[in-house]
Amino acid sequence: MKSTLYIKFIIIYIIFGFLSLFTAATLTPGLASGPLRRSASSSLYREASLVASDYLPGYFSEHLTLSDVHMQLSGMETHLDAAVWFVDREGNLITSAQSEDFPPAPSVIEAFNPAEAGNSQYLLGDYHGIFDNDVITVIAPVVQDFLPQGYLLIHKNTADLDKALEVLMRAAFITLFVVYGLSFVILLAFQFLVYRPLSLITEAAKQYAFGNLDYEIPVNTEDEMGYLSASLNYMSSQLKDMEDYQKKFVANVSHDFRSPLTSIKGYAEAIIDGTIPPELQEKYLKIILFETERLTDLTEDLLTLNEFDTKNLLLNKEPFDIHEMIKKVAESFEVRCKQKKISIELLFATKNLKVMADRRKIQQVLHNLLDNAIKFSDADSIITIETTERGDKVYTSIKDNGIGIPRNALNKIWERFYKSDLSRGKDKKGTGLGLSITKEAIQAHGENINVISTEGVGTEFIFSLPKI
Repeated sequence: MKSTLYIKFIIIYIIFGFLSLFTAATLTPGLASGPLRRSASSSLYREASLVASDYLPGYFSEHLTLSDVHMQLSGMETHLDAAVWFVDREGNLITSAQSEDFPPAPSVIEAFNPAEAGNSQYLLGDYHGIFDNDVITVIAPVVQDFLPQGYLLIHKNTADLDKALEVLMRAAFITLFVVYGLSFVILLAFQFLVYRPLSLITEAAKQYAFGNLDYEIPVNTEDEMGYLSASLNYMSSQLKDMEDYQKKFVANVSHDFRSPLTSIKGYAEAIIDGTIPPELQEKYLKIILFETERLTDLTEDLLTLNEFDTKNLLLNKEPFDIHEMIKKVAESFEVRCKQKKISIELLFATKNLKVMADRRKIQQVLHNLLDNAIKFSDADSIITIETTERGDKVYTSIKDNGIGIPRNALNKIWERFYKSDLSRGKDKKGTGLGLSITKEAIQAHGENINVISTEGVGTEFIFSLPKI
């Protein structure tokens, strides 16, 4: 990072400074000299026109003497710091006034043409080779009796304009340096607001790539960088939780597979080598069959959960009568209920109540919940299945009077492979995946399932489905 992005930004900053100086030094003189000359020529032409129209016609009407005219021109020369000439129509000099910085006025201006400036107000150059340096020349006619009798010429040295241009250039460079210095704040802002947080985020990405998911990005700003850092921190925590879950999942699956496989292998070897006599083999073959059924149930549950995890579960939603399904599921447990002397009470809101859901998934939900209710109910007890209508929802409740669930285990029962301490003695065949499958099936429908339980009193599961 230090050898790429930050150095590139500094190089761009330095190049920007050089380009700014070069641009200012190149463009400013060309852009400023033209307006300066036009402004100076306009000012000179106003002065010349004012004197030529209001004062000098008096010379041709013999109201002014040559001395008066010369005095007026001398005042203009002092005021404008320029050479002032008064000539007749043919360019013959009448009188002039100029400082020592200007050459003396010629007695006759060769090839004199008062209209040689054309559409412009001024002429730029040495004016017929008379001046050593470039001057700005303006020409104003002196009109008497509606005819031009003479002309007033004012010549101003362009060196004065160059001094003004130098002042402007100095001001432009000072302003440029100040702006360039202030723009350094942008570099500092990039350093603290972008580069440093980005460096921390890059370091976090390296740590995550190396497997260090405990690394946390210390960026807490309330901007895009802060949001990105928080998102990456959350991602790392989720990945860490997923990693821990995978380890736990593999451990639980290995444990649940190892136990029945060990039993199957041990009893099978004992039957083969004769350790178990023929008269007892039937007993142990039933144990092997029981363990095989446990493995089958565990495999089926894992395949069901895999459908949810891989997001490949496609719900086949269709309308069906929830009451008919509850009756069929309850009938399937008739033998187990008779063995434990448990009765199932059905309390239906109406005779028929249709819902829109995946028939097979909801049947599995009812089977899992009723199986748990029977498993953890005491003998000679009642299990109540009740349906209620609330708005556009149908709520199904399965309530038992069994051992209940400890308060500290209520939030854990939905975890995969979880079995509470109270259930371990009763749930010998269970895989610990039934409630996980139940919750994910209900949530796949966009619905909710809740549990209410009191230890030693009983448990009630309530889930919702959309009503037709």
